[in-house]
Amino acid sequence: MLIDSHAHLDDERFDKDRDRLIKSLKESGIDLIINPGSDLGSSIKAVSLSEQYDNIYAAVGVHPHSAKEMDESTIEVLKSFTNRDKVVAIGEIGLDYYYDNSPREIQRQKFVEQLELAKEVNLPVIIHTRDAAQETFDILKEAQDGSLKGVLHCYSGSVEMALEYVKMGFYISLGGPITFKNARVSREVAKAVPIDRLLIETDSPYLTPEPYRGKRNEPLFVRYVAGTIAEIRGINFDELAKETSENAKRLFRIA
Repeated sequence: MLIDSHAHLDDERFDKDRDRLIKSLKESGIDLIINPGSDLGSSIKAVSLSEQYDNIYAAVGVHPHSAKEMDESTIEVLKSFTNRDKVVAIGEIGLDYYYDNSPREIQRQKFVEQLELAKEVNLPVIIHTRDAAQETFDILKEAQDGSLKGVLHCYSGSVEMALEYVKMGFYISLGGPITFKNARVSREVAKAVPIDRLLIETDSPYLTPEPYRGKRNEPLFVRYVAGTIAEIRGINFDELAKETSENAKRLFRIA
């Protein structure tokens, strides 16, 4: 059984078949899904899905794209969600300098605020970073006081930085791009990261793996991510599934 550690099943692209898809996951070998929020609205939807379905867990947070929408009450609202039994992380949070949908200074400020929230409520963080690798690393390193846990979602950085994150106590998650022909660095990361620090994900409905690239991504396709990584590491599929599932349950404290 596999765990998709990052999927946005609250996305409108699942409106027509969400219930059928979620109910079909177990019989297709997908044990659990972690559904992170990207703003307050999607965080509310993620929590709702987690309470409706046994196999969905939620994270709540504000993505850097929406950082400019955060006001003084946002952190308190997010904090109120963390009392729910199936809210297992703060995320996804971080920096995105590719689109710059929010001013960079505001992204940095809201990222730090949400890291402090995660430490206060003792939950791991789910980190998004794009075109901001060094700054994301520096902020996380400064915030790390020994209590901060988390995962670099859909990691696209260097092997060297991945191993530094592991030393800091973080996990590395790989998604659909690992299956792409030009994924040389990601494949090196998949081989280098200790297996007890590796997660797999789809980031559904985005980043669809081969052989379905160009179509809507969904948690069922996490098996292609797992299969590719197993091949890269020279281990069998079942071992990769077991290890990454145990890692996800350990990080998100799921019994």
